[in-house]
Formats: sequence, C-alpha cells, structure tokens
Amino acid sequence: MMEFVLFLGLCFVLGGLAVASNPSPYYGVVGLVVAAVAGCGWLVSLGVSFVSLVLVMVYLGGMLVVFVYSVSLAADPYPEAWTDWGVVGYGFGLGLVVMIGLVVGGASGVLVDSGTADSASLLPARLDFSGVAALYSEGAGLLLIGGWGLLLTLFVVLE
Repeated sequence: MMEFVLFLGLCFVLGGLAVASNPSPYYGVVGLVVAAVAGCGWLVSLGVSFVSLVLVMVYLGGMLVVFVYSVSLAADPYPEAWTDWGVVGYGFGLGLVVMIGLVVGGASGVLVDSGTADSASLLPARLDFSGVAALYSEGAGLLLIGGWGLLLTLFVVLE
C-alpha cells in the first residue's frame, strides 16, 4: 500500500509540473487531469472520501471549464509541446526547485505515518462524515465570500 501511495504522490507532483511547465493549454489540461486523479486517489487511500469527492467535482470540473475557455481563446495552430527546449528547461528548473525543497525540508518527514481520518480519535464518527455539516455551519461566511469573489471574477472576465 505504501508503494501505491508514493506512486500517487509522484503522479501528483509530475502532473503539477506538467501544468506549470507547459505554456500551451492543450497539453496543460492533461497534467491537470493526472494531478487531480492522483490527488483524489491519495486522499481516498487516507480515508478522506468527502474531500476526494469535492476535489473531483469542484476543482477538476471548474478548471476544465477554464481550460476549455482558454483553449478557445488561444487557437494556436502549432502549440508548444513538452519536447520543446523551452518547456523542457522550465520543467527541469521546477523539478530542481522541488528536489532542493525536499532536501532542505527533510525528505524523511514524508515517510512518517500520520494516520487516517478514523484512527485514534474520540469522535464517534469518521472525520470526513462531518465535512458537509461543518462546511455549511461554520463555513457559511466563507462560502458567501467565495461566491461573491467568483461573481466578481465573472464580471471582470466578461468586461
């Protein structure tokens, strides 16, 4: 199981690098899908199924709409691929920054088991079962602020 979780973590990092290092939205969307699916699988392996469902529905759905919009605006007949020298150099630089961060931050902390959503707790229910209730009870103000920000962003983009 640990090897599978490390594989999902590697896929997540590589998907994020693919999104960040490619200037063309045609290829960046592939990295987004890989990163979202790997992150979702990683969260499911930890036992946090509610957050995983939110990741797939909200993040991936919303970002794919943004990528479709940017692809329709770009309309590039010859987009830059991952094999172009600029994209390879940028991806190598991002990978180098990630590796230096792991070395400086101590990669041994990554392999420490922190438990799952339902281990060693005094709560009678799993932690991810109370996610929706906490979102609407304590997070109502943040939901309103987020909705207002999205509406404002929509008007700015349409202007």
